[in-house]
Amino acid sequence: MQEQIFTYGAPALKFGFGASMEIAHDLAQFEARRVLLITDPGVAATGHPARIADAVQGAGIEVEIFDRAQVEPTDVSLAEAVEFGRSTGPYDAYLAVGGGSAIDTAKAVNLLGTNEGELLDYINAPIGQARAPQRPLKPLIAIPTTTGTGSESTTICVLDVLALKVKTGISHARLRPTMAVVDPELTLTQPAMVTAASGMDILCHAVESYTARWFAEFPAKQAADRVPYCGANPIADMWAERAMTLLASSFRVAVRDGDSREARHEMALAATFAGMGFGNAGVHIPHACAYPIAGRVRDYRPPQYPDAEPIVPHGIAVSLTAPEAFRYTFDAAPERHLRAARLLAPAFDGADGPDLLPTVLRELMRDIGLPNGLAEVGYRADDVDDLVAGALQQQRLLATAPRDVDAEALVTVFEGSLEHW
Repeated sequence: MQEQIFTYGAPALKFGFGASMEIAHDLAQFEARRVLLITDPGVAATGHPARIADAVQGAGIEVEIFDRAQVEPTDVSLAEAVEFGRSTGPYDAYLAVGGGSAIDTAKAVNLLGTNEGELLDYINAPIGQARAPQRPLKPLIAIPTTTGTGSESTTICVLDVLALKVKTGISHARLRPTMAVVDPELTLTQPAMVTAASGMDILCHAVESYTARWFAEFPAKQAADRVPYCGANPIADMWAERAMTLLASSFRVAVRDGDSREARHEMALAATFAGMGFGNAGVHIPHACAYPIAGRVRDYRPPQYPDAEPIVPHGIAVSLTAPEAFRYTFDAAPERHLRAARLLAPAFDGADGPDLLPTVLRELMRDIGLPNGLAEVGYRADDVDDLVAGALQQQRLLATAPRDVDAEALVTVFEGSLEHW
């Protein structure tokens, strides 16, 4: 019997210029008297977290600040944040101010501040035990300062397990933030390369959820077996299509002119809409491939990112295999791939077929200054087998792909992604 039910969940949403200055009021609705604000050093340097903390404290709510969240969190960095939260708590609520790294760190701190155990107990199998939280989490208000990750809308916390050189995550409906406060004003300080990388994350969220396996193609599940990623469905489609339309008009402008308030507003909307889509439908091959690309990084240091440690930022890691991944999935749903291409590039003069969407993506990636394939971030042909092994561990994501994905398919995707132009 095939599935007949799809699910949809999203946090409460407050959107618009200046929305972040209403956080004290929002926290008061949860009767919060003491909160932990989590951010990272780069975002802390912008002054946004301190300004928000001052406004909250001015309303009589005590704020403790943890400003050492790591860009691309690891099991080590999350353990440090969790220990800080446990040693300084308890807290009535949590605030996350930053990109996906800060928001994911806050999710982990909230989880382990309210539930017993350690990170590995909750990390997805087969790396961890995939334990479900037994106790409700505290309210978490997520305030993104980048336009891309969608973490403010999702049930996922992503991290690198350093000893295994693998990227994985924690996934449970209780991790979804209680409220997302999206203030485009906070993204005006986002550098061009961060805008480019995070914007590609928006794009991949939208296109992957739009091309994911249709929810009714899965075997029927019992209520207790339902997972947040239920496959493409009518509601997720609506959000994904609108996100792609906004990207078509604003993405290149936001990278080229970061002071454009209109472009920043549209990119923030696109990120919000894409998050509401993929947070329910799911993502697939590009995100599964991104985990080993980021987790096995050698010495790549992207421009305009902190240079203390080599990283392949998540949005770059996701985008590097996207053209070839969508070429592979084309035959499963040609009409969806073609519509995605036309939404992203309405004026593009290209023939319909499996090359259309990959060509649209490659031209965009070149225009916004992304690396020219895996080779530019340090990978060679003899790394492909290792990357394939890492991607195959992401079965939670690969299960959502519209075509079955095996090692041979992933070899084709990775090999075709070494250079794009």
